[in-house]
Amino acid sequence: MRIPTISRARDLHAGLISTTPLRHYRQEWNGTELEELPLPPESWMLRPDRRTSLAHTLAWTFDDLYFYGVAYWHIDARYSTGFPSSMSWIPATTVNLQTPLEAGNYPIGGITGFTVSGIPVPVEDVIIFYSPISPLLEVGARAIVTAERLEQASQRFSTTPTALGYLKQTSGEPMTGDELSELAEAWTSLREESAVAALNQYTDFVESSMDPSKLQLVEARQHQALELARVANVSPFLVGAPNSSGFTYQNAEQARAQLAQDALLYLAAIEETLSSDQVTPRGHVVRFDRSIFQETAGVPGGPTPAPEGAPE
Repeated sequence: MRIPTISRARDLHAGLISTTPLRHYRQEWNGTELEELPLPPESWMLRPDRRTSLAHTLAWTFDDLYFYGVAYWHIDARYSTGFPSSMSWIPATTVNLQTPLEAGNYPIGGITGFTVSGIPVPVEDVIIFYSPISPLLEVGARAIVTAERLEQASQRFSTTPTALGYLKQTSGEPMTGDELSELAEAWTSLREESAVAALNQYTDFVESSMDPSKLQLVEARQHQALELARVANVSPFLVGAPNSSGFTYQNAEQARAQLAQDALLYLAAIEETLSSDQVTPRGHVVRFDRSIFQETAGVPGGPTPAPEGAPE
């Protein structure tokens, strides 16, 4: 999250998912197609955890799906029917799950043990959300490390008190390596404390002629921002990464529709988990109200790209 592209991608996805209302439907076959008839929302669809907001619960549920590939809710209370009436988010980093075999993020052969911060919890009181794709910390590890190193190199340049260069002894008795090191440290220390530092007649400061943009690794960092957008499953223009396609979007509504398309897998994973027999009666489904970003897109299925420079 210290890397701007990752932070922005996560917050965009989490913002979209956590601010989209949940809707409740009953599915019926009308002889031609499966209809979804609106139902009043259950109380947990408005606030699953009475101690916090729906936005908070959904945002951090997505966060675990995004970074770790799995998220957990605990069933705190149930209706007389046995279905959950109150649930709370469990941070994935606190969970230890025991299973005979695991493929990707899915436990094959059932779950034999489940603990939260070392405390055993009945598995039947836990709702598990499985991401349909590999977690970012797994598939994006190399790209994230590369970006971090580029940021660190740029930071070193930006915190240098003087222009980059080197000290050169021009005459006098040759200085030893230790003496040269002490001279360089004293020069740097004085420039950090003051804009002025002194050198004797035997030493010159030679300023580097390298292009500052190269020293700040501008092109490399821009390329890495594009790589991070790819592994973070977000359209590059949404996180300010270079967009080689030459397209932009005409308005904020179309950008939101594109973000919804980017987040579609996570939207579906949360919807289908909350529609499972563990959470809702059979034949009932829970959906995000996708109409709030589909109706503004202008074109079914997503936004229409416009040539770069088109008026907004």
